[in-house]
Amino acid sequence: MVSVQPEESIETGEPENAGDRERAGKTVRLSPSEEREVRKRAGLRAEVVFETIRREGEAELKRSAVGLALSGLAAGLSMGFSLVTMGVLHVALPDAPWRPLVESFAYTIGFVIVVLARQQLFTENTVTAILPLLDDPNKPAIFLKVVRMWGIVLGTNLAGAAIFASVAAHTPIFDPPLKAAFAHFGFQVLSLPFWTVLLRGVLAGWLIALMVWLLPAANTQKLWVVIAVTYAVGVLGLTHIVAGSVDALFAVSSGLADVGTYLSHFLLPVFLGNALGGVLLVSLLNYGEIAMEEAA
Repeated sequence: MVSVQPEESIETGEPENAGDRERAGKTVRLSPSEEREVRKRAGLRAEVVFETIRREGEAELKRSAVGLALSGLAAGLSMGFSLVTMGVLHVALPDAPWRPLVESFAYTIGFVIVVLARQQLFTENTVTAILPLLDDPNKPAIFLKVVRMWGIVLGTNLAGAAIFASVAAHTPIFDPPLKAAFAHFGFQVLSLPFWTVLLRGVLAGWLIALMVWLLPAANTQKLWVVIAVTYAVGVLGLTHIVAGSVDALFAVSSGLADVGTYLSHFLLPVFLGNALGGVLLVSLLNYGEIAMEEAA
């Protein structure tokens, strides 16, 4: 095979290829070092973000069941700190219209821990697993791996949430005023109608899945991306299956609500909503965008 050498730039004497000429502007001429700086500062192409997430999804699907389970359990426990920090602010702040705006910053704590510690959280890591399936939908084995991952992660997330809620309810770690605040949040998530929970779950799943797509380009700003997106989920009163389960299961563990109410009024509708929002509105749309671009 005959190799073709790229043409040299007249001004710099360095190799220049067709892609460089296509990208070069007509007004400003850049030195090679300045050109490298432009490339470094340019945003990632959608295809690069897609492939980054797809490969992360492939890696997650290959993890052992024990590894997934332990990571999922850790994530469920970590999400309990959102409830605790929100409760602390709820007790400390005056009963004013602006109090929920401040409390919602505490809602982000659990997500920050989970994302930065790379723990398995349903609606976050599980969304990445959909992309390998969409990229090669003709392999039933991939579908089974996705179902396996979703089942293990969701089950252990909820187990971690239940453990945290039970410990918070039945031990003297937290003072009675703080437990009253926890119960307040539990009543909030269990008092909503089925369709309200489902629709709010769609929006929550949508936002958390969008966060997954934002993180590859965030670099050193990942912390602020997580805080911004999850603050929006909290302040809008949207329903996340793990964060909300800690609240609801505290009410159940305290004897203030029953398991049937939790299952029918929260777990089922929010699962459907989170899955629809994360998979259909984000993964499928973004996959469709990339597939159409590659086919063009």
